[in-house]
Amino acid sequence: MNTRKLVLMTVFTAIAVAGSVFVSFPAGIARAYPIQHAVNVISAILLGPVPAVIIAFMTGLVRILTGTGSLLAFPGGMIGAALAGLLYKQSGRAWLAAVGEVIGTGIIASLFAVPYAAILMGTTVTAFFFMPPFVVSSVSGAVIGVVVAVRLQSMPAGKRLQSL
Repeated sequence: MNTRKLVLMTVFTAIAVAGSVFVSFPAGIARAYPIQHAVNVISAILLGPVPAVIIAFMTGLVRILTGTGSLLAFPGGMIGAALAGLLYKQSGRAWLAAVGEVIGTGIIASLFAVPYAAILMGTTVTAFFFMPPFVVSSVSGAVIGVVVAVRLQSMPAGKRLQSL
């Protein structure tokens, strides 16, 4: 990886962590943190699937270490980022990155969170317990992310670097 990519990954991690502190809303039994999902989509489009997963992992780790997140940040963020990055890489279409984030986080990660929560958090819940808040959070963030990413991609390269 080059220095520019590592710096962008660090900036995206910082945006996701800070965004989780300042931007959230109630979503059923949990809170929705759309900035993490927006960052997943943007980083998947601009940097690719592997950097997007690393950013999601680092964001979850920092949030857990600072007491602003739970262990559910790992599967939710990383699965969504991976699928967003893979779908974008295969298609080149930003909207498919957003769809990947919603399917990856809203559906797959919410189902994965059930045994994960039972094993690591001692919480027993039904199969679809996490799905409504995960879907609400990932849809709202994916929409923000695809709008920002498309806007960044349409900028001339010099202005794009200035805005990042």
